[in-house]
Amino acid sequence: MTTALLLIDLQNDYFADEELARCRADLLAACNGLLEEARRAGALVVEVQTVHDPDRSTWTLNMLEDDQGVVLAGTCGARRLDDLHEADHVVVKTRDSALHRTELAEVLAAHEVGRVVLTGVSTESCIAATATDAYAHDLRVVLVRDATASVDEALHDQVLERLQQQYRQEVVWAENVVFA
Repeated sequence: MTTALLLIDLQNDYFADEELARCRADLLAACNGLLEEARRAGALVVEVQTVHDPDRSTWTLNMLEDDQGVVLAGTCGARRLDDLHEADHVVVKTRDSALHRTELAEVLAAHEVGRVVLTGVSTESCIAATATDAYAHDLRVVLVRDATASVDEALHDQVLERLQQQYRQEVVWAENVVFA
């Protein structure tokens, strides 16, 4: 079974939150370390970015209700984190799941990927939505405890536990990820 590493929403706007800003350097180091391991193993590396149009046409319901956009195309907030290593492929999304109305499923199928390793932010939203959709697409999922992050550490742990119990998704530390 071919494995792919997904780097989700490692963009400036997502680290404006105090808790995510605090763990930014560690999270980035863990993701870059996994990226290098994936490269050595010949695994596909996909960076997934959220990018919204300033004209509000792609905004989510809560963005519209709050009249506040994030990760707007062309802004510093939408830029990938400095020092994040380059991926093989970039997928742009406008909703929490990296598989919702994107070409990700096709990219994974073209590379015969049957297992994805999820990293990035935020555990309770984009990571959980992608993990759930990956299950619906018959993909095995590995959630990396120290290469995913949330605005709330307790929520991070609860979501990982729920995904592990409900969907039998593997939850591991970065040092235990195997790209085979």
